[in-house]
Amino acid sequence: MGSIQPLLCTPVRLTPGFTLPLARYHFTFHMHSDLRLPEFAGSLLRGQFGAALRRTACMTGSKTCGGCPLLRTCPYPAIFETPAPATHHLQKFSQVPNPYVIEPPRLGIRRVVAGESLSFSIVLVGRALAQLALVTFSLQRAFRHGIGKERAQGELVSIVCESGDDWTQVYDCDADKLVEHDAAVQVPDLAAAETVTLEIETPLRLQDNGRPLGPEALTPRRLVTALMRRASLLFELHADIVGLAHDATAIAAAAERLTDERALRWHDWRRYSSRQQAEMTLGGVLGTWTLHGELSSILPWLWLGQGLHVGKNATMGLGRYRLTRTPGVASC
Repeated sequence: MGSIQPLLCTPVRLTPGFTLPLARYHFTFHMHSDLRLPEFAGSLLRGQFGAALRRTACMTGSKTCGGCPLLRTCPYPAIFETPAPATHHLQKFSQVPNPYVIEPPRLGIRRVVAGESLSFSIVLVGRALAQLALVTFSLQRAFRHGIGKERAQGELVSIVCESGDDWTQVYDCDADKLVEHDAAVQVPDLAAAETVTLEIETPLRLQDNGRPLGPEALTPRRLVTALMRRASLLFELHADIVGLAHDATAIAAAAERLTDERALRWHDWRRYSSRQQAEMTLGGVLGTWTLHGELSSILPWLWLGQGLHVGKNATMGLGRYRLTRTPGVASC
C-alpha cells in the first residue's frame, strides 16, 4: 500500500454521478472511565490513533519509518505517514496528504463521564478504505489501553457509514466484526446557484508561504485553489484517479471573479505535541463565508471539500465546513 506514481490518463471530471472512493465512518465508544477532552480533541484522537496503528502494523520495530525496508508495503505509512513520490508532474513534494481525516466532537466538549458515549468520525479515501478493519482494530486497541492523560478506557459499540443521505450500520457489536458495505460517494446533481455559504466549524488554516492567513487575507481564489490541490493529490496518490483538477486554471479564474461576504474571526487553541514534548498554540478562522457569482464550476469542489476538509492540519479535523443556504447542495 505504498504510494504509487500513476500513469497519466484521460482527465476526469466532477460531473453528476461520478463515483469517488470516499466514506465517512462514525465511531461510538462506550466509556468505562472518565475522559477529559481538550478544547479541540482532533489532535488527541489523531495521536492515539497513529500510535495504536503503528503498534499494530509495524513488523520491524523500527523507531522511525525512514529507511525501513517495508516502507512501501507497510499499511502504517500508507495511511498515517504517506511517503512522497520520488517524482511528480507538478513539483517535488516533501510531504503529501494522508488518506484520512479525524473529525472530533464539536469545539468545547470537555468531559465524557464513565457510562456515557464518545462519538467521532473518520473519513477514509481511496485504498485506505480497504484498511477499515485495521483502522477499527487500532482504535479498539487505543481505547482498551486508555486514551488521554487519565488513560480513559472505552469499548467500541457502533460504526455507521455515511454516504450521501444514507446511513448504514457496518459493525456487528456482538460478533465484533465489520459488515460488508459500499464505500463510495457519487457527485450529486448540484442545483444551479449564485450564492453559497460556508459554515466553518473547525479552525481553517489556509497558508501563504508557510504563514497562516487571517480573515482579512482570505480570498475565494485561495480557498478554491487549496481545495483543488488537496483533493486532486489525495485521489491521484491514493486512488490512481489522475487529472481531477485538469481545468484548475479556469476554475481559479472563476473563483477570482466571485464576490463575498464574511463574518469570520480568528480562534486560537492549544494542543500538546508528543513529538515536540511541548504545548503549541494553533489558530484558524471560524465563522460564515458567503460567496456570490458564477458557481457552476466551483460547487462540485466546495461539495467535495465538506468531506476532505481544507487547509493545514486537515487530518486532525481542522478546516471542516458545511455548505448552507443553497438549494440542492448535499453534504459530503
